[in-house]
Amino acid sequence: MKYSFFLILISCTVFSQGHSKDIEIQKYVSQVNEDSLKSYINKLVGFQTRHTLSTIDDPKQGIGAARNWVVEKFKDYAKHSEGRMEVYLQQEDLQPDGKRIDRVVSLGNAIAFLKGKDPDDKRIFLIGGHLDSRVTDVMNRTSAAPGANDDGSGVSAVIEAARILSRSSFPASIIFVAFSGEEQSLLGSKMLSEKIRKENGQLEAVLNNDMIGNPKAGETGELNTRILRVFSEGLPYKDLDQKAMTIRNLGFENDGESRQLARYIKEIAEQYVKGLEIKLIYRNDRFLRGGDHSSFVNNGFPSVRLTEYYENYNHQHQDIRMENNKQFGDLPEFIDFKYLKRNVAVNIAVLANLAKSTSKPERVEMDVKELTNSTTLHWEKPKSGTPVGYYVLARETDSPVWQEKIFTKELSIKIPLSKDNYIFAVQTINQYGNLSVPVIPGIAK
Repeated sequence: MKYSFFLILISCTVFSQGHSKDIEIQKYVSQVNEDSLKSYINKLVGFQTRHTLSTIDDPKQGIGAARNWVVEKFKDYAKHSEGRMEVYLQQEDLQPDGKRIDRVVSLGNAIAFLKGKDPDDKRIFLIGGHLDSRVTDVMNRTSAAPGANDDGSGVSAVIEAARILSRSSFPASIIFVAFSGEEQSLLGSKMLSEKIRKENGQLEAVLNNDMIGNPKAGETGELNTRILRVFSEGLPYKDLDQKAMTIRNLGFENDGESRQLARYIKEIAEQYVKGLEIKLIYRNDRFLRGGDHSSFVNNGFPSVRLTEYYENYNHQHQDIRMENNKQFGDLPEFIDFKYLKRNVAVNIAVLANLAKSTSKPERVEMDVKELTNSTTLHWEKPKSGTPVGYYVLARETDSPVWQEKIFTKELSIKIPLSKDNYIFAVQTINQYGNLSVPVIPGIAK
């Protein structure tokens, strides 16, 4: 048995070498441009404040001018999409809520929708960052709030991704969005996530970029340009009460869809972006805090937050000022654009791989009718696309990442590994080496 398994792993290794990095995606990654990112952030800072409650009528400053500018950037890129990219401002008038909205406000998300070329492929992948900014007082809508890193860096990733990927034609669709209202309680992301849920949109991954450009810690001054954190939930928030018993019985506490997406990001990013480690953080977000991906998590969509290794609180949610010869405020001078460039490249590599891949295998199941020290899995072909085969993934229960990959062209496999000791999943692979997100098996009836 050990000998036959060894042969399986050898065949897997040979296959992986034949399907390494996708040349087309390498090209996208190489097109990420520091000067472009710098120009986006400087333009965003130039709007003086992008507070959600700031003016929407002034053509030069305030949230209205900022969101209109992002829409115009998207429209420029849409000209190269051969009609595939639709650009619009998703708007809604919000009433005062007695909390962080004290007057009627026009909430607006700047959105570009790059439609997939395969009419049978309903998958949607989303990249977002929040457009609004703030200073110390969350209700202060008039003071200068440059928001260079929080979250000009995330919005710059969205704009750069739209610039590079708008010329491409993928089987699946991509949404590029600059959210408003994040600092006022995730209002823009709630608006969009609820719309997609009500329309039964097949949203399979959300990459929320929030503060990805400042690698320096505020308290210690320690610099870390080598790590990008990815936060993900392990247990699904939506309908957890109905799912909890099954999750406990199967030992899948660390295997929610968002956690699978985070592992996928780590694998793809470290393959395409050299010199960067993806650090998986086993939390939905930072301790007792939240971001726009949480709105999508709450609506049942696989969603993660990408963010720098440290938060620098001297340059986050601060009035611009000098104290004891120390500069406070979220200014462009504190962005490390080489670090930001790598983090943007992560998003583009992941998005392109997802959008080019075939869809996930269907009805992935594990046979349990007999007590054995081997494991039998079977599945059905994906709904869209034609894979060249499938990877069966295995990891020990205490491993954070997949340890083994077994390639097969069949729709079932028997593996000499015990389901007591291992977690399994199955993913598709196409002719270019693009992988779907892995699917954890259910129990065969």
